[in-house]
Amino acid sequence: MNLFETDNTPNLLPCDGVVHYFGKVYSHTEAYHFLQILTQTIDWKHDEVLMFGKRIITRRKAAWYGDQPFPYTYSKVTKVALPWTPELLLLKARAEVVTGETYNSCLLNLYHTGDEAMSWHSDDEKEIVPNSAIASFSFGAERKFSFRHKQTKHTASLLLEHGSLLVMKGETQTHWLHKLSPTKTVQTPRINLTFRKMIV
Repeated sequence: MNLFETDNTPNLLPCDGVVHYFGKVYSHTEAYHFLQILTQTIDWKHDEVLMFGKRIITRRKAAWYGDQPFPYTYSKVTKVALPWTPELLLLKARAEVVTGETYNSCLLNLYHTGDEAMSWHSDDEKEIVPNSAIASFSFGAERKFSFRHKQTKHTASLLLEHGSLLVMKGETQTHWLHKLSPTKTVQTPRINLTFRKMIV
């Protein structure tokens, strides 16, 4: 029996997509363990974005892992996936059990404080299997996560808890944007993992 069955978890979106929030799927102790391990073992690099023809280095750090060296281009910069670490494989397996989906890659982001955020965007790059599920783990500081419909501008928000899991699937990326809001009240780090399904 899957205690996290999505049929029992309400869809956070009113239309044109599916988002389920499972809440804390790890205890505080387990989540803190993963926060520490991921901080120390992941090959973190400052992320890069290309804006107005200039390459900008972000304070936020990122890493890209997968079943094979998948190329992934976003913000006009291409990353090549690194081999899985043992901890990432454990987290991938947990995400697959809870969500009932399969994944072959993971994008990680390290936000040092609440000043570091992510603006409105969709995970709809051409390398991702269209309408495939994206499972998002959060470890560390609790942060506000928001959705905005591309046409109606309807919004929905929630607080992502330490050790929690959220899944976005269906046509969510086609019709909705999402963002991580900045905040001056958070001075501790957060690590976010988004497990994805890349076209093989």
